[in-house]
Amino acid sequence: QVQLQESGPGLVKPSQTLSLTCTVSGGAITTNNYYWSWIRQPPGKGLEWIGDIGYSGTTNYSPSLESRTSISTDTSKNLFTLQLNSVTPEDTAVYYCARGAVYRGTYYWGYWGQGTQVIVSS
Repeated sequence: QVQLQESGPGLVKPSQTLSLTCTVSGGAITTNNYYWSWIRQPPGKGLEWIGDIGYSGTTNYSPSLESRTSISTDTSKNLFTLQLNSVTPEDTAVYYCARGAVYRGTYYWGYWGQGTQVIVSS
């Protein structure tokens, strides 16, 4: 059973960098054909895909966040990370990590972390 667990600070000051970690258990992040994603949900809004990193290390980012986002992996610890620079209060959200896969041409997230609340405030 794959499990994902987000961790990181719950409060970040404006203009600083938000850094989150997703620790994966029950499966290696280097396993072929899986993509490791970050998704967020601002208060009162829907889910927003931030980006992902593939099993080969290739990254993809939301165009609206690409200039401020970096996703990387630490294969020795079986985890992946999110860095979001120059945050503003509009980056306040519950942040989720998830495992994505493609099945019959459809991309879906089969496993999610429980989510971590991040508030951007001075």
